[in-house]
Amino acid sequence: MDDDLPRSAANHVPLSPVSFLARAARIWPDRAAIIHGARRITYAQYFERSRRLASALRRAGVAPGDVLAALLPNMPEMLEAHMAVPMAHAVLCPINTRLDAPTVRFILGHSGAKVLILDREFAALAVAALDGMANPPRAVIVDDPDGPGGADIEATPYEDFLATGDAAFPAEPPADEWQAISLSYTSGTTGDPKGVVVHHRGAYLNACGNALAFGLSPRSVYLWTLPMFHCNGWTYTWAVTLQGGTHVCLRRIDPARIFALIAEHGVTHLCAAPVVLTMLIHAPEEQRRAFPHRVAIATGGAAPPSPVIAAMERMGFDVTHLYGLTECYGPSLLCAWQPELAHLPLPEKAAFMARQGVPLPTLEDATVLDQQTGARVPADGATLGEIALRGNTVMKGYLRNPKANAAAFVDGWFRTGDLGVLHPDGYIEVKDRAKDIVISGGENISSLEVEEALYKHPDVMEAAVVAHPDPKWGEVPHAFVTLKPGARATEADIIAHCRANLAHFKAPRHVTFGPLPKTATGKIQKFELRRALKGE
Repeated sequence: MDDDLPRSAANHVPLSPVSFLARAARIWPDRAAIIHGARRITYAQYFERSRRLASALRRAGVAPGDVLAALLPNMPEMLEAHMAVPMAHAVLCPINTRLDAPTVRFILGHSGAKVLILDREFAALAVAALDGMANPPRAVIVDDPDGPGGADIEATPYEDFLATGDAAFPAEPPADEWQAISLSYTSGTTGDPKGVVVHHRGAYLNACGNALAFGLSPRSVYLWTLPMFHCNGWTYTWAVTLQGGTHVCLRRIDPARIFALIAEHGVTHLCAAPVVLTMLIHAPEEQRRAFPHRVAIATGGAAPPSPVIAAMERMGFDVTHLYGLTECYGPSLLCAWQPELAHLPLPEKAAFMARQGVPLPTLEDATVLDQQTGARVPADGATLGEIALRGNTVMKGYLRNPKANAAAFVDGWFRTGDLGVLHPDGYIEVKDRAKDIVISGGENISSLEVEEALYKHPDVMEAAVVAHPDPKWGEVPHAFVTLKPGARATEADIIAHCRANLAHFKAPRHVTFGPLPKTATGKIQKFELRRALKGE
């Protein structure tokens, strides 16, 4: 067929999350969009404030394609930035608030940020990061009544900056949906952080995919237990707004506060790393609050052990397991529930739910590839390969890093660096990061499999496994364990438990007790554990 039908503004509009807020403000203008302490911001107010911020940025010299950095906790101003910066056709760079000053300085310099919006709590960090920069960004500061305060810094008050903007600023997507919307930096455990560039189209689609997969609706009340700076809050900064739900902000993880907010506001959904699930499970009885409804909780990062999933189910949380990376806007796979599994005993259901699953509706494809040949591995649940993704919700690439891009994009796939298996039913299960596999006597040992066994010990609260150099076997598993309060398990107890639940060669030969180092998003930092073994 000859396609002589023209594309026009009537039948083609670039996809962008900017559209979500305009729609929500039109349909639900008086509904609470954001709750933060005593503050209540309606969708009409959220839209107006975001337009003012977009206008203020333009008037401050921020041009399309320029970068605005945000050093903010989970608060209304961070949500406003997630809408206003795209409205201004600029690029949002959310910065991990737990980074040190040299790393923040590197990010500000590498990104070329023109403006830095920060919360007063992080003023001392910002001052140290900005010190000595040749072209420092303009600082705009938020003083949150619910925040702890902080150091002095030469900066424009946020509300004064907002007042310079026009509430009638046009809320329109950029002409090209491939234009960058956000720039997030990876942890940089083996060198400088890499800047992950994502675009308007991908942000729009991943938000839609998350809303579908997690069952968001206008009745949803979403509690921000996940940092908004992490993969743009897994795009839920946009997904909740898409569905007209209510954002409930939380500056820092506190189990008592989480239980209180769930009960007070009727929270229906939240996302969190597995460590937060562990914190909730082991919260003292006096911190817990009863709530009459079940709460949907999505978790990602390291695979949550099945005992953790089972414990959350018993507490009234329905767990959805997600998998993703910064490079794919956060979640890209979910463990889609199969209704016929409902009759299974809870431990068996939990074991199924620990899988990473199948692609979100908006991801084109995901599979497991042989690392040498690039061919798909057999769907036998045993053959190990590298998880690979393909679709519109994969990043544009790493900023100014062609070497990393060449390694990541191979033969039409994004290679994640995660190792997994493909089950006969098509579900993917992560077995390890490539660097976390323990190779003992030529045999591959999944650290996640050993951690699963460790979590089944009644005295274990948290656990991580890394390779320990061994003169005979090359490597053997070394377990780092945090015991539950009052527990007294010994190294011999832990090793005996693992030998009873695993092939003997997979059981740890060494056990170290104590708290585990974590990232700001709750992921256990295994590279720190490996450093500790090397005496660094």
